[in-house]
Parts: sequence; C-alpha cells; structure tokens
Amino acid sequence: MNQLGKSLGIIGLGGLGHMTVKFGKAFGLEVTVISTSKSKQEEAIDLLLAHRFLLSTDEKQMESVAKSLDFIIDTASGDHPFDLYLSLLKVDGDMVLVGFPSEIKLQPINLISGTMRTSLLKYSHF
Repeated sequence: MNQLGKSLGIIGLGGLGHMTVKFGKAFGLEVTVISTSKSKQEEAIDLLLAHRFLLSTDEKQMESVAKSLDFIIDTASGDHPFDLYLSLLKVDGDMVLVGFPSEIKLQPINLISGTMRTSLLKYSHF
C-alpha cells in the first residue's frame, strides 16, 4: 500500500492512537496527531515520530491545516465535536471512526456544502 505524499490526521493518542501513528508512518503517510491535551505533544513528536501535533483547542493551529488532510482516523472514545475535525479534510477526504463516542453530532451542511467540502464519514467497529 503506497500512500506517499498523502496526509493522515489522528484524533486522540491513547492505545488506538499509538497504533494508528505507527501504521500511518509505515504506510508512508505524513502523520498529524490531534489532541485536546498539550501534554501529548512530546509523546507524539519525540516518541512516535509524528510529523506534526495539533492542539485542537488552539483555533489558529486548527485553521492553519484546514482542508489539508487526506484521511482522519478518529480514535477518541469520548464525545467531541466532529465539525471541527471535518474542516481539516481535503475534498473527498475520508474520516474513519474507530473510537466509540456515545453520539455523533455534526452539521449536515458541512458534508454537502461547497464552502467546506464533500466528505465521506465512515464508521468502523471491532
């Protein structure tokens, strides 16, 4: 599977997030870890060798990568806003949920509007 030049965003850096970083790097993707916890930055960059770390609560950081990711794998299990992360996908980008939030809330316009992008939201479970 050759994905050189493609970009992967990973939401959450727990056990699933760690494995996703490793697989993403092995597939030749440019890996960005996205977390609400600044304390995860050193682990993501220095230990797992992710290319970039984004603090999702930092609006400027999030805006700086808008519409730049080919894929997002959401490993976070807690409830969180999906619209914020969908704005990071390129046109026809894929977002895959492997965490298990209790509900998924998003604004449908963000999936169908030309002002953001058309995205495919996938759900995976084990």
